[in-house]
Amino acid sequence: MEIAFLLNGAEVRISAAGRPDLATVTLLDWLREERALTGTKEGCNEGDCGACSVMVTAADGAPQALNACILFLPQLHGKAVRTVEGVSAPDGTLHPVQEALVAHHGTQCGFCTPGFVVTMAANHARGRTDHEDQLAGNLCRCTGYAPILRAARAAEAAPVPAWIEGDTAHVSAIAPRGDDPMGQSEGFALPESSDALAEWYLENPEGTLIAGATDVGLWVTKAMRDLGPVAFLHRCSDLQRIEHAPDGLRVGAGVTLTALHRAVAPKHPSFGELIRRYGSVQVRNAATVGGNIANGSPIGDSPPALIALGATLHLRRGAARRTLPLEDFFVDYGKQDRAPGEFVEAITIPEQPDNLRCYKLSKRFDQDISAVCGCFSIRVDGGAVRHARIAFGGMAATPKRARTVEAALLGAPWSQETVRTAMACFADDFAPIDDMRASAGYRMRTAQNMLARLFAEHSGTRANVLNVAATDTAA
Repeated sequence: MEIAFLLNGAEVRISAAGRPDLATVTLLDWLREERALTGTKEGCNEGDCGACSVMVTAADGAPQALNACILFLPQLHGKAVRTVEGVSAPDGTLHPVQEALVAHHGTQCGFCTPGFVVTMAANHARGRTDHEDQLAGNLCRCTGYAPILRAARAAEAAPVPAWIEGDTAHVSAIAPRGDDPMGQSEGFALPESSDALAEWYLENPEGTLIAGATDVGLWVTKAMRDLGPVAFLHRCSDLQRIEHAPDGLRVGAGVTLTALHRAVAPKHPSFGELIRRYGSVQVRNAATVGGNIANGSPIGDSPPALIALGATLHLRRGAARRTLPLEDFFVDYGKQDRAPGEFVEAITIPEQPDNLRCYKLSKRFDQDISAVCGCFSIRVDGGAVRHARIAFGGMAATPKRARTVEAALLGAPWSQETVRTAMACFADDFAPIDDMRASAGYRMRTAQNMLARLFAEHSGTRANVLNVAATDTAA
């Protein structure tokens, strides 16, 4: 089995023979240690700082910025990679974003600069102009962001260089070689479909499934875990589909958070904003819906919103399939209703009017883990609550519905008194823990206040916590 991809315009083939570690070699380590391409830097080694950003292009897509520190080599199979050394032309001609960074003094110590250059080049190729959002995952401690943002804006109108545009066409010519295209003999698999994945997972129920590696990557770089047999899912295109139907939206488990945002933000803007705050662009370009659900984290951001929307989970084991309400999937901390060899195949979000509001509380507004994440789907007709689904992350060992709070609201007048009564019911639904992110008491109070905020917003009160204005109290 060979892993084949383009690196800065040149084809690379890495044989898996005799490389039992190949499945967990990160692109960052391989670039620096085996190719002497040291422009890609190691900062946090967990996908949080952007110093290791690289540009990755699939045959069917535009370039995307990804974190090389949590990107394993098999995930590159059939793709094109450009590091900072390959952003400029083979003859040394600078990319427009490089020229702009020089002209606008957008660098100082230079450690973070390669990551900024690559991310900006990927954004430039995609025509993105929301630079504050797109560069939120690239941290700078010296220069300050103003000259970097000025450089990004200055490069907007420049054409995409031919050497960047050419990657999409050239990468399609890369094909695997050898008698074992799935690579199973080497301890990892590259299934081409969910059928092939189902077959492999039945035979390797103790195996690890890797889609984006935004979580599993840290198992290796931080916890130094042995993953055992591994299947990489990025070539299972049938798991990456979003299907629109009259009764709802079916989202494949391999759909990235970036793609999910495009699908749900027009229908449920508050959910879209929650996804926008999920990690960085580099993380959202890799992280998948299925991974965010299947890891069972009590602070995963998508499950509370999906539960509040009444989402249904689709599971598969071999040829057998079953469905269940998403909230029933989470059994206990680290435990889900999933049999050995069974995997998340898709999730369906029912079609419905937009009544969803999501509130995320974290120590840092962007790119941080939730202390509390509350999602409310409340419908009020004739002055009374006719529908209520409320779900929280960070309040229990699993993502969990606030059923007692819901019951206190349903059928009652939508009033301050009803809300106060329902706020007292949070203690019947949750017993939060104390940890480094928040105390139990703080979590309980903020969860209650999220319901109060929802009522205030429904009543027309401005409650955007980011907009703070002084009040003139002079008589």
